[in-house]
Amino acid sequence: MTTVVPPTSITSLKFQVVEIDITPPKGIYSRNWGAAKFDVALGVHKALYLSCLVTQSNDGTLGAIIAADLGWWKNNDDERNLRKAIIEECGLKEEQLLFCLSHTHAGPSICTNDKDQNGGEHIIPYLEFLKNTAITSIHKAKDNLMDGFLSWEYGCCDLATKRDLNHQGEYLIGYDSSTIADHTLLLGKLSSIDGQLKAVICNYACHPTTFAHENTLISPDYVGAMRELIAEKLNVPTIFLQGASGDLAPKKQYVKEPETVDANGRKLGYAVLSTLENTSPVGQKWVFDHALQSGAPLAIYTEKEIRPSQIFRQIKFEVSIPYKQLDAVEKIEKEFEACEDRVMKDRLWRKLNTRKSIGDQTHALLPVWIWQFGDAFVIAQANEVYSIGQQLVRSHFKDRSIAFINIANGYLGYLPPQDLYGKDIYAVWQTPFEKGGLELLIAEIISRIEQLITTS
Repeated sequence: MTTVVPPTSITSLKFQVVEIDITPPKGIYSRNWGAAKFDVALGVHKALYLSCLVTQSNDGTLGAIIAADLGWWKNNDDERNLRKAIIEECGLKEEQLLFCLSHTHAGPSICTNDKDQNGGEHIIPYLEFLKNTAITSIHKAKDNLMDGFLSWEYGCCDLATKRDLNHQGEYLIGYDSSTIADHTLLLGKLSSIDGQLKAVICNYACHPTTFAHENTLISPDYVGAMRELIAEKLNVPTIFLQGASGDLAPKKQYVKEPETVDANGRKLGYAVLSTLENTSPVGQKWVFDHALQSGAPLAIYTEKEIRPSQIFRQIKFEVSIPYKQLDAVEKIEKEFEACEDRVMKDRLWRKLNTRKSIGDQTHALLPVWIWQFGDAFVIAQANEVYSIGQQLVRSHFKDRSIAFINIANGYLGYLPPQDLYGKDIYAVWQTPFEKGGLELLIAEIISRIEQLITTS
């Protein structure tokens, strides 16, 4: 008689993955660094891709994840308009779509406010192209769903390092060797009904900032080489989901050499492959079987069959957190017009876009999406949460697989822990949020997951 253990991080569902090249047109405005001396990329390092994963539960509930090799939203109206059009055209509800950005810093501008910049005339047509591409990919995936399973496995990768460096009393953004970073890698395995691997989800937290101010190439940064390695070795696509990387980045970054970028990507790619080498077959789990007395008392483990879960639920909620006391739009506009320093003018332009999107609000309503796949949870939100955020959620739910996603369905700013406020750290003075915002967000996320578990 076969022993069957309870369901754990494996879900029975229908799914399909579609990949489409979204490399922007030559000449598009692509200045992402204040220190950059150019506005338009001169070439392409590797193609940018949009990966679309559509899942459907046995009761017909749909979910669409769009993972795009793009940076961040400077103007949230651009993101809202894009997502609203996709939802309406594809017949989805708001909680059924996650539009996630990899956060590459070597991509094109996706901000309509940049339309008057050098190469800015390409931005609005490119956003229209992104909308149509996302819609096409969702329809194509929905029309070609296959029966299969989604299972999860934790691994590790030391590509990410801490990046708040205290250098002689001044905080810089760069490799801090004195602190250990969160190296957690979470993989999702999408397998056919007969157990064949069809696609991989890679949830990892690390800023794609290998390429920097001297780079003149459009690039997905390290994600490109990671994706290529997995495709070469396994012949399957990869959906990359950026984790809580507010304080994490590669040790070797801010370079113009593609070799370093690709080396960082292969490092993550090999970590993915290494993790997959040690996973259990689909529908099984490595569990304790019995004790054996030998020279020492041994714990004997074995593969046992798992009953796949059929649970797939989606919720969206908002968390209210206070804004800082912010300068008026008019004041920032005057500073911007008077500024002649190229680097400082870029900072003020970003600050102005953020301030305009906030308006007269005193509190932000931060939207959060949680998808439950059996015993696993996917958390998606729009900000640059520090890694302590995902660590707290995972430590609270040690027996669950937790995917944490930054820069999903919008963008506003950083969420550093409250003990960093008062220090002259970029993420602290850049964010529009008052201290304590991260803690409020994480507490509410934990509470919502507990409610989902209770009612499962």
